[in-house]
Amino acid sequence: MVFAFAAGNGVAAEVLTARFARQVLWGRWFTLFACLLILSASGATYAFGIYSRAIRMSLGYDQRAVATLAFFKDLGSNVGVPAGLLNEVAQPWAVLAVGAAMNLAGYLMVYLSLAGRVARPPVWLMCAYVCAGANSQAFAGTGALVTCVRNFPETRGAVLGLLKGYVGLSSAILAQVYLALYGGGDARSLVLLIAWLPAAVSVVFLGTVRVLPPRRPRQKGGGGGGDGVFLCLLYISIALAAYILIMIVVQRQATFSRDAYAASAAGLLLLLFIPFAVVVRQEYRIKKELEESLRAAPTTVVTVIDKPAALPVPEMPASTTDTPPSSSCRRSFLRHTFTPPAHGEDYSILQALVSVDMLILFVAIACGAGGTLTAIDNMGQIGQSLGYPPKSVDAFVSLISVWNYAGRVAAGYASEALLSRYRFPRPLALTAVLVASCAGHLLIAAGAPRGTLYVASVLIGFCFGAQWPLLYAVISELFGLKRYPTLYNLGAVASPVGAYVLNVRVAGRLYDAEAARQHGGALPGGGGDKTCVGVECFRRSFLIITAATAAGAIVSLVLVWRTREFYRGDIYAKFRDNAAVGEESLGGGGVAAEQRPGRGGGSVNGEQRNG
Repeated sequence: MVFAFAAGNGVAAEVLTARFARQVLWGRWFTLFACLLILSASGATYAFGIYSRAIRMSLGYDQRAVATLAFFKDLGSNVGVPAGLLNEVAQPWAVLAVGAAMNLAGYLMVYLSLAGRVARPPVWLMCAYVCAGANSQAFAGTGALVTCVRNFPETRGAVLGLLKGYVGLSSAILAQVYLALYGGGDARSLVLLIAWLPAAVSVVFLGTVRVLPPRRPRQKGGGGGGDGVFLCLLYISIALAAYILIMIVVQRQATFSRDAYAASAAGLLLLLFIPFAVVVRQEYRIKKELEESLRAAPTTVVTVIDKPAALPVPEMPASTTDTPPSSSCRRSFLRHTFTPPAHGEDYSILQALVSVDMLILFVAIACGAGGTLTAIDNMGQIGQSLGYPPKSVDAFVSLISVWNYAGRVAAGYASEALLSRYRFPRPLALTAVLVASCAGHLLIAAGAPRGTLYVASVLIGFCFGAQWPLLYAVISELFGLKRYPTLYNLGAVASPVGAYVLNVRVAGRLYDAEAARQHGGALPGGGGDKTCVGVECFRRSFLIITAATAAGAIVSLVLVWRTREFYRGDIYAKFRDNAAVGEESLGGGGVAAEQRPGRGGGSVNGEQRNG
């Protein structure tokens, strides 16, 4: 299907040229493809439920220590303010390079600790290793997501849903590659794979991820606009998720050999690289549009108008006010900070920090993402306490990954369609997701009948994934794109805060208390059995989490009310106007700007101006 455009020797000759290859590699669509691959390997934090059991058993940690490790994992993956600040002053490749280095260093130390190659680390040191490795995900996400949102500002919902969907699938992708390379059965090998593979993918695509100038679409769904491209990429990602889901089911039911795992991984890699064919097809359409515009472009007459001589600027009299300059500057600073612009304009970092809207988003995500993260991080222990076999527990983690993807893609694409067609506000979609996640928490708290945990894992994974594209899209829409790298990461800080309260202080403490009660009042030390068995291990925890998530949903309704007028209007009008102004300043060379590989493309624009 995607290769149909390449039929014919003439088309093949045009495609197989150095000039066209340069256009593909320097285009915004290849940047999107590179970001898809980077993010498809960057979600190692979602595999924590698999190797957390190995950490607990190998290093002799109790459940509260594991919950603390999970908190620092969430802290590292979500506190990306350093990545955002770096992206404000440096190119995306620098952000990705720092992330790759942190990923390799952090997870390599976790592997060496599990393998006994270094002395058994205390809990605080293992927390530092996990936090450093997980923080690489924030750098990868900032470098990829912010770049793509700036490259495609009018389809940011679809962009965020697609990219975050691949992040959601990444733990399942890493699990399939792990089975092909190491055969499974040893969580230490999985940690080793997590250490080197994401770093290698980021390094390979360092030079291709960058922000390109805006351009106006030529036609709806055509080669210029790209609506059809995003739909095609969506279908490919759905096929990828379905393939992974089928492989998970088949691998749980049958015994796979090493060659069978390798064959399944080969099919996975094929689906991961199919989007490149879509990129080539789209760039070929852009090339044909450019050639048609060059043939149809009229000759432009340039008129030179002499500028009048500049008039001398009269000197301003010295200020006679008695107000000290420092006091005046302080008042001006405070007035600027606490008088934010209208919704949709570019906020400063301080203006967004003190905004009521940001506070509402923070509370809602702290309750919503904190609760779902607690479920995800403890899924291994939840399944074990309810008597599920280890294979089923691994299936829960993989199911969460697949439905995490489904939630991200559905929230991104559906919210974009509802917003553009019916002016349905994105904050209201966030409220609906928080309400739905309460059902998953209640199923975990019930703990019965048998099989309930499968349904709960689907609901938890879907709702956790759906929150992120909604959060990031709302931040970009309300606070603008000027400081988006930092604001995007400020919003994500809410997740580890909620996870610390709900996971460490609530779930971890109540689990250990119940385990102590079952073991006669005290937990056995060393490497003894510290597990809790039964519904009571997590019942009270998830009743509390359900109440907190419901409170977050109520708080989010306040944001719906505050932004109702903003979402009734055309929130993307200024981006279309900016693209139109930029195209007119280039003499209609919007397509040429897309094709131009850096500075070397100046002659292309020159041709178009001269007709």
